[in-house]
Amino acid sequence: MTAGPAHDHRDAIRAFNRFYTRQIGVLGEHLLDSPFSLAEMRVLYELAHRASPTATELGRDLGLDAGYLSRILRRFEGLRLIRRAPSPDDGRQSRLALTTRGRRAFAPLEQRARAQVGAMLDRLPALHRGQVVGAMDTIQRLLDPRYAPSAASGVNDPYVLRPHRPGDMGWVVHRHGALYAREWGYNHEFEALVARIVADFLDHFDAARERCWIAERGGEIVGSVFLVRKSATVAKLRLLLVEPDARGLGLGRRLVDECIRVARDAGYRKITLWTQSELTAARQIYERAGFKRSSRRKHRSFGKNLVAEVWDLKL
Repeated sequence: MTAGPAHDHRDAIRAFNRFYTRQIGVLGEHLLDSPFSLAEMRVLYELAHRASPTATELGRDLGLDAGYLSRILRRFEGLRLIRRAPSPDDGRQSRLALTTRGRRAFAPLEQRARAQVGAMLDRLPALHRGQVVGAMDTIQRLLDPRYAPSAASGVNDPYVLRPHRPGDMGWVVHRHGALYAREWGYNHEFEALVARIVADFLDHFDAARERCWIAERGGEIVGSVFLVRKSATVAKLRLLLVEPDARGLGLGRRLVDECIRVARDAGYRKITLWTQSELTAARQIYERAGFKRSSRRKHRSFGKNLVAEVWDLKL
């Protein structure tokens, strides 16, 4: 009696798992020649890239036993890598964050991991690199329920983030102008402002310290965000936009998280942004990411009476 397709699939997946764990070298007792286990590195990574999660959230998202996670967190506290603060939403929970010491400990490990992955991909032609990343995205989309879109969207494709390329800036200007006119009544002045921002970005682009992310879904652009240099220590988050039919998937939060991650890697000490008080959805994303409002000012722009706000995040 021969094995059926299900057995063939299981064997193929197990074979791939064995291959890939060898490929990325996670079978050693400690990862990246560090004093941390794989589970500890996963926790450190989440704390470095998320805005003050609770232990419950970490355990749920990482699939870690509560007792095991608690031991990891106690070890990190003993090493002064993390700090706890009472959750404003639930007094029984604590919000977790890396200390300055924790970020210093994690930074070289993050750089080493990125270098190892980069070296693995650099051996491949550009076309094959895209195929590898696309295949990984497909695996994650089909196996991870968190990638499932809302039922109301009627679309099953995930979004992917990529760097900007020729032609994207025209889309950014066009969609900002069209959407803000339709949804908020902004006039041509706003579109002109966006055009100046993207022109300055292209004219003075610093690849080491600035980024534009373009989000695609089903081959169509559905969002964007920019991280630009304001000074040696301060970055600006600009032009966050998510198309209406891609909202509710966590894309806006993901775009902001990417800005925070890259700003930290680039050595910035603060991210600042300028927005309007009526843009409530965007403001909620900023607040959840840890930004604090630092100023408000009434003004008339884009054909409307508005209240401008500056929000800052210390890194």
